[in-house]
Amino acid sequence: MTAGSTIAYGWSTDFADRVEFFAGGAHCTAIQLQLNVLDDNPAVLAVCEEHNLAAINRGPLAMGLLTGKYTPATQPAGDDVRGVNSPQWMKYFQGGKPSPEWLAKMEAVREILTSNGRTLAQGALAWLWARSERTIPIPGFRTVAQVEENCRAMQFGPLTAGQMAEVETLLGR
Repeated sequence: MTAGSTIAYGWSTDFADRVEFFAGGAHCTAIQLQLNVLDDNPAVLAVCEEHNLAAINRGPLAMGLLTGKYTPATQPAGDDVRGVNSPQWMKYFQGGKPSPEWLAKMEAVREILTSNGRTLAQGALAWLWARSERTIPIPGFRTVAQVEENCRAMQFGPLTAGQMAEVETLLGR
């Protein structure tokens, strides 16, 4: 690489003060951050908005929790990152099962997210689009059907301001 050849760069972090410093670079264009309906990240998102940075959303479906396919009895395979040997940072799944705390939060907002015929995953993406025009969710997928479901979320568009306010109330934020 020759001097001056960097067109743009980004960084993955969840610390607003570090984003603020990094955003001062002449070619900084994006920050990847943890962000989903259950796990908002207002401080980092505010810096992205202030500096006109793309906010690439890591974990928009909360490691699959926001697909609705996990119940308190679900046990991901041992070699799954959500399984019994999950790393400490895996907050949505603990001890090889979905976290009761995060499942309860999901259930609290399920009705809003699935309104107007959306699936739970589509509602989670709709929340992100309503949260900020800077957001770019990168949902995981394992099947063609999941990709198609995620793409169909665009047909519904973002949640309304009223729905967003209701989500905030239900989650106590």
